[in-house]
Amino acid sequence: MSQTDFGWLEGVMLAGVRIVAFLIIAPPFSDTAIPNQIRVMLGLGLALAVAPTVAAGRQPLDTGPFIETLVMQVLIGVLLGFLIQLAFAAVQSAGGLIDLFGGFQLSQAFDPQSLVNGAQFTRLFQMTAIALLVTTDGYQMVIAGVVRSFTAIPLGTAVNMSVTANTLITGTTQMFLASAQIAGPLVLVLFLADAGLGLLTRVAPALNAFSLGFPLKILITIMFSGVLFVLLPGIVSAVMDDGLQMVGAVN
Repeated sequence: MSQTDFGWLEGVMLAGVRIVAFLIIAPPFSDTAIPNQIRVMLGLGLALAVAPTVAAGRQPLDTGPFIETLVMQVLIGVLLGFLIQLAFAAVQSAGGLIDLFGGFQLSQAFDPQSLVNGAQFTRLFQMTAIALLVTTDGYQMVIAGVVRSFTAIPLGTAVNMSVTANTLITGTTQMFLASAQIAGPLVLVLFLADAGLGLLTRVAPALNAFSLGFPLKILITIMFSGVLFVLLPGIVSAVMDDGLQMVGAVN
């Protein structure tokens, strides 16, 4: 095998490491229902697809620089996957807010498949968002995002830590803001229901209005969550666009 072939093989391996690290973190591929063997095969397939860009004319590295580059590719893949996961978490956090104010948080449980710890609406929103990513071909946009990263961050190039830190801070802020915007109307209605029950108790203490609190809030949550579900496809599309923009901002 020629020297150039070794360089091509090395480039494909490094690209595959970045992509596999990304797929382990980024939804919908982070779901434990997808075996690790599938992630590895998909990562290697995508690495072969980007080989003309990342491995053409590449010369093999010595042992020290190769290990350094390998570790850097793992970190870059994890970072890019975390940015997608951060945007995706806005929908899950909105479900958590609804569980908290709607009284469902009392039945919180851990889902070992999706690795989500939450109550009914937290897990429901997370599963619905994953289903929307698959049915609307949003997963293709996620894959395209990591493929484009090889243009912004070529193999052997380190990320700009100051830009990366700003992107992480901005992404975290947007995640909390988006979750509040998604669940905000329903949370406001539930808060007003609590306030109304409190005033009713003050006016008629013998009525014991708080005994009606849990069933009333559950009814309100189920009714208004139906409206929220109608808007969920557009919400998932918007948060994934934000995640891909954050991925593109890393360089």
